[in-house]
Formats: sequence, structure tokens, C-alpha cells
Amino acid sequence: MNRRTILVVLAAIAIVAAAAFIAFRMMMTPPEGLDLARSKASAKGLYAVAIAPEKEPLEQGPLHSWILTVKTPDGAPVEGATIAVGGGMPQHGHGLPTQPQATAYLGEGRYRIEGVRFNMSGWWEFTFDIRAAVGNDNVVFNLTL
Repeated sequence: MNRRTILVVLAAIAIVAAAAFIAFRMMMTPPEGLDLARSKASAKGLYAVAIAPEKEPLEQGPLHSWILTVKTPDGAPVEGATIAVGGGMPQHGHGLPTQPQATAYLGEGRYRIEGVRFNMSGWWEFTFDIRAAVGNDNVVFNLTL
């Protein structure tokens, strides 16, 4: 074999190996014991946070709106927070297919999050960075579709 043929064969092997690795990761089931709670303390414990979709059941494909409720640990609503939304599929190594945003403060510590889309079934992480007078903190929620 000449050098060019060897390079083509090696490239083909690398492509097949990469495709197999990606397919394996996409077929993985979520980890056992995955915390699917929709309410929890933020990472530093500054906030008690809850999420709820405005419409159930969750469906793959359409845009969703969610309500994020942020309170202090003693139950006082957190007003005037800046919320950054993120997430993705940890097993697939990609983020959300859209750029959800907090679009409205609804009172009583509730914020509307719009523009959420889950484009495939599996394990998703939904992350919120919260900046308010109490301090900066974050929380991660796990979802499965």
C-alpha cells in the first residue's frame, strides 16, 4: 500500500470509531439514582428553588415555558433576581438546542422561563444561575424525557 492509501484507511477507521463512540453515548440510559426532584436548595444553599412546566406532560419537540420559583431558605420570595438559563444533555455533550430566557417576573418569587425545547429523549440538565440581593448561586435540575 502506498502512503495515501494508508492515510485514507486510517481516516476511515477514525471516522467509524468516532461514530461508534457517539452512538454508544447517545444510547446510554441515565445514571441510576438520578435526582429528578423539581425543588431543591441551590448549590450554596442561598435559595430554595423549584421548577414546573406551564404545561404537562413534557413533550419532545415543541417549545415549553416553565415557572422558576426562587425563595430564601426561610420561604421569603426573591424579587428582582437576574436569572441565566442553561443546560444540555450530559451524556451527549451538547447544550440546549434553544436559548431559553427569563422573560417575566410573576410575583411571589416566580419567574417565567420561555424558549425551552427538548429535541430528543433522554437525560437533560436544566441549569439556573441566580443573581439577587442575597447573593449569587446556581442550581441544576435533572429531567428525563
